[in-house]
Amino acid sequence: MRAVAGSNEKGSIQTDIGQDVIDAAVRSVERHMDDDDEVTVIEVEASGSSSEDVAETPPAEESAPVAVASPEEVAALRQEVESLKAQLEFSQAKGRETMERLRETHERTKEAQERTLRAAADLENYRKRAQKEKEEVQRFGSEKLLKDLLPVLDNLDRALDAAAKSPDIDSFQKGVAMTRKSFEDALGRHGVKAFSAKGQPFDPRMHEAIQQVETADVPAGHVAHEVVRGFFLNERLVRPAMVVVARAPVAEPAAAPATVESREAEPASASEGTTVPPQPEDSSGGSQ
Repeated sequence: MRAVAGSNEKGSIQTDIGQDVIDAAVRSVERHMDDDDEVTVIEVEASGSSSEDVAETPPAEESAPVAVASPEEVAALRQEVESLKAQLEFSQAKGRETMERLRETHERTKEAQERTLRAAADLENYRKRAQKEKEEVQRFGSEKLLKDLLPVLDNLDRALDAAAKSPDIDSFQKGVAMTRKSFEDALGRHGVKAFSAKGQPFDPRMHEAIQQVETADVPAGHVAHEVVRGFFLNERLVRPAMVVVARAPVAEPAAAPATVESREAEPASASEGTTVPPQPEDSSGGSQ
């Protein structure tokens, strides 16, 4: 905005000063106050006035003072400027803090996402490895057991060849017994152990009864015969023993005593078996 001058009366001038001119005046006043603390009067030449007004205005009145700032007003303006400057600095500091927090939050979020992706990738790789190892165990888990059982099979083949070449039964039995012992040792190396149930009290957790017999050699409720042995695998029951359990003999009922009727019937039957001889007749024709 520019200053607009108008003449109401002859010999007097009124001006309308813009805000930019006032700001410049304030800055000039502050500079001079800082230099020598003196109040300086700012004169602004009125522009836009007609040539007639300028011609009629006497030379002493060509430049009129626009505004005079007192020390109190300057101090108030300076205080307001300092307040605005402080608010601006505070706003800038808060803006920098907010940007720093946003940057840190963004970095933490990015790191968390990267960790999550790495964890998901590691979990997927672990799942694949576990599945592969499981399949390998299912396919080749019995390899060690088979390696221990193959010598047993070789011994059985040798025993059959020896039995075919020689009819010696004793040697064949000894070979089969040795082969059985090696087979049992191979199972024992893998945690398989047999247990004997003969003569032991019947235990439904370890024994499976298939029959009951009456015997006086074994107490009732004990195993009289062992049909199939039981086996453990590392303290776990793999197969229960199939056994025959002894029971107490049943007492036979005593003979019933003879009744009175049977005793009476015995003499009658005896009399029926005997014949009575005929009596001799009397010579007088009568019987005596």
